[in-house]
Amino acid sequence: MQLLLATDELEANKQDAVLATVVKVEGSAYRRPGARMLIPVAGGAVGTVSGGCLERDLISKAWWLTDSGKPTVRTYSTGAEGDEADEEEDLTFGLGCNGTVHILLERVQHNAVPLPLCLLRQVHRLGAPAALATVIASSDESVRLADRVAIDPTGVVHLSIRQDSLAKALEVDLRAVMLHQRSARQRYSLEGGEVEVLFEYLMPPPRLVVFGAGHDAQPLVSLASQHGWQVTVIDARRHFARKERFPGAVQVVHLELEQQADLGAILNAAAVVIMSHSYRQDRHWLEHALRMRPRYIGQLGPRSRTERLLADIGPSSRHYPGYERLHYPMGLDLGGDTPESVALSVLSELTAYTNGRQGGMLRMREAPIHDCVPTLRG
Repeated sequence: MQLLLATDELEANKQDAVLATVVKVEGSAYRRPGARMLIPVAGGAVGTVSGGCLERDLISKAWWLTDSGKPTVRTYSTGAEGDEADEEEDLTFGLGCNGTVHILLERVQHNAVPLPLCLLRQVHRLGAPAALATVIASSDESVRLADRVAIDPTGVVHLSIRQDSLAKALEVDLRAVMLHQRSARQRYSLEGGEVEVLFEYLMPPPRLVVFGAGHDAQPLVSLASQHGWQVTVIDARRHFARKERFPGAVQVVHLELEQQADLGAILNAAAVVIMSHSYRQDRHWLEHALRMRPRYIGQLGPRSRTERLLADIGPSSRHYPGYERLHYPMGLDLGGDTPESVALSVLSELTAYTNGRQGGMLRMREAPIHDCVPTLRG
C-alpha cells in the first residue's frame, strides 16, 4: 500500500524514480522474489528489498546504474564473513547469510507507470489476484530484460514482449500460476539462447472481519492493519462501533442483531475473528460465520464457552461450510493476557495459518526459514 501511495505522489509531483525488485534469491535472504522498493530522484525510498543491508547501496547507485534508461540487474552476495569479504568487490557484503540476491532496477517515468505497479493498483482496488511474468535474464537478442506478459484481475492479457512464441508460452504458464496461486521461476530455450522468467502471483490484501468493537479489539485492528490486512469491524453496540475508535479499519459497521443483512460478500474468503465478549452477540456472529465460507474463523474465549455456543446453535452447526475452519480457543500459545498480547497471539496464528505454517519456534524447524520459489516444470 505504501508503494502505491508513493507512486501516486510521484505522479502528482511529476517526479521520476527507480523501481528495485527482488527477482531471484539463491540461498538465504531476508526478502523473497517480488519484494519492491521505489527510489525517487529526490526524497526517501519506500519499501525494502532486504533487512536494511542493501538499501543504502541501491539508493546511492540506482540512478547511475539506470542512466541509459535500460533495466539492469544488480547482484549482491551476502555469503562472505568478516575478513573473507573481498574489499574490492562492492557487491559482496560480509553478512554471513550465505545468499545471493538479484535485484532488477528500472526507471519509472512519472507519466508512464510500469506494468507491475499498474497491476498492483488493480489488485488492491478490485480485491482480485493477477499474475505477472518478467524476463530476468536472457541470452536471446530478441528478448529483452524486463520484457513482460501479465494477466490482470479482470482477465485481460498485457504484453510487452516481441518474441511471439515465448509470449504464447508465458501466457499459458501464467494461467497455471493463477490456478495454483503461487509464484514460480522457469527457463525457456529459444533459437537464440536461454531466457529465465520470474512468475509472480499477485494477491490482493488479505481481509479480516472482527466481530466485536470492544477495547481488546482495538490493538488487534491496529496491528492487523499495520501488517497489510484490510479490516472491517462489526458490532451491535452503537457506542462501540465508531470509526474514530478504529482508525486503521477500512470500515466500522454498526449492525443490530435484529437487522437482516447479507454478510456473504464480507465473510466469504475472509478471516473472521469473533470477540464481542457478549454471549448473545458471539452466538449470532458465530452462526453467521459458520454458514459462510471464510478462510478462517477464530472464536475468543475458553474451549468450554465455544462448545456451549455451538450447542446453542444446534447440532447442524458442525455441518456448516465454515466449521472445518473454526479455531477455538483462537491464537498461538504465547502466554500473555493483556489486550496487546492477545492481539499478537491472534494475528500470529492468522499469519501462520495463511502461510500454511504451524506457528512453532524457528529453531525447531529443520527446513529453511523461507520456502524456495519453485520451477513450473522440472
